[in-house]
Amino acid sequence: MPQATSVFVGGGTPSHVPAEWLARVLGAIPRASEAEVTVECNPEDVDAALLDTYLGAGVNRVSLGVQSMVPSTLASLGRVHDPEAVHRAVGALGESGLPSFNLDLIYGAAGESLDDWCHTLGEALALGPSHVSAYALTIEAGTALFDQPERHPDDDDQADKYVLAHEALTAAGLAWYEISNWARPGHECRQNQVYWRQGDYRGIGCAAHSHQRGRRWWNIRRVERYIDAIEAGRSPTAGAEELDEDTRRLEALQLDLRTPLGVPAAALPEDPALERLLVRSAGRARLTVEGRLLANEVSIRLR
Repeated sequence: MPQATSVFVGGGTPSHVPAEWLARVLGAIPRASEAEVTVECNPEDVDAALLDTYLGAGVNRVSLGVQSMVPSTLASLGRVHDPEAVHRAVGALGESGLPSFNLDLIYGAAGESLDDWCHTLGEALALGPSHVSAYALTIEAGTALFDQPERHPDDDDQADKYVLAHEALTAAGLAWYEISNWARPGHECRQNQVYWRQGDYRGIGCAAHSHQRGRRWWNIRRVERYIDAIEAGRSPTAGAEELDEDTRRLEALQLDLRTPLGVPAAALPEDPALERLLVRSAGRARLTVEGRLLANEVSIRLR
């Protein structure tokens, strides 16, 4: 049976699950000896006992859902933890000997000022993370925020905050390696790199996606229906698609564009409107910081 080179437990609140249960699940997954095993955690859930169980189960990376270090911004995001919980969690991570941890930040919440965001960045960096993810708040249909347009993020504000994040994280020694991710050498998230390189992966759980050699499929979204299918011995797959060669080629370019690798220079036209968004050298075209802010617009020009 193939062995996983990385395992990522996330997409929700896995740290709410009793650590012993999660350890049993991890124990059922065949893994390579050097596999990266990540669990997403809420700061308020992390303590020495939880981490001791995780380490015993082979977990070697934790992604901590910090989001902000400003109480009013955390409240705007609907988070129940406070900055002190983050400090306690990171302290427990350090004492546990866990080799790597990520701080997950979100910018653009209603009421968050530039000073608030700078405070969050400074506090986060003072905790000494080996990896930081900084995501712009996005509004999804069907969420409470979707029906509150007065709380929707401002594009210009988010652009300013992205630039501030890049400058602060880079100055602190974390290198940008994907539009929303920075890491110290050797601490890049292996699971993310599988996705960005069109590798094969298997998703387990409701709404999870999988990919194998150009075929993508996804599971039932609703928890109850997913459990019913499993208990009845039915496939939980909700849909699938086969990617043709041209689609895979274009997707590979779109993914590479989001990283420092960039794309072959010939994949983008010589257009003056693109030049401030790209750096062309050694036969490659790479996004500038401004270009990252407009990556989707650049992507539609790929050929």
